Amino acid sequence: MLNPNFIYVGIFLQSLGGLSYFIGTVKGKVQPNKVSWFLWSLAPLIAFVAEIKQGVGIQALATFIVGFVPLIIFLASFLNKKAEWKIAKLDVVCGALSILGLVLWLITQVGNIAIFFSIVADGLASIPTIIKSYYEPESENDLVYLFGVVNAGIALLVIKNWNFQHYAFPVYLIILCSILVLLIRFKLGKNGK
Repeated sequence: MLNPNFIYVGIFLQSLGGLSYFIGTVKGKVQPNKVSWFLWSLAPLIAFVAEIKQGVGIQALATFIVGFVPLIIFLASFLNKKAEWKIAKLDVVCGALSILGLVLWLITQVGNIAIFFSIVADGLASIPTIIKSYYEPESENDLVYLFGVVNAGIALLVIKNWNFQHYAFPVYLIILCSILVLLIRFKLGKNGK
């Protein structure tokens, strides 16, 4: 187990990756899917609040930065004319699941319900970006996802109590970000063949 203060290293690296993606977005080199990035901010921020209520402590900051960086990217995407803003049925489902998780959490006061629905919503929100990364990896920047893996890995390495509220979101992030890094960096999709 690492010293919990290593969370700040993960936050710093996640911020660097976010800055790289932000600059790419503003310059038009990266075309973020606005729906994905909006929901990627909403779901982790809900999970962050739930983690705080569940007593996760400093490790919850790793989840906070995973929600804050996409919020900044989402806002920057309005400066990029190539960024996509298409609301599909899947996007509505993701938003509804996020709200459902929040409502169930408020009713039950069980933060793990909010964390679970945040992971489901975030995962569903990832589908448009995973598809885009498969077909158009050059429209993405893998650094933010690579540092997302590192941030989540650090969050796992500082865990003292191995329970759902501590490990669920970091494990999910390692899986998602690893998939995106592989698709973008190694062009495993259609353009890579």
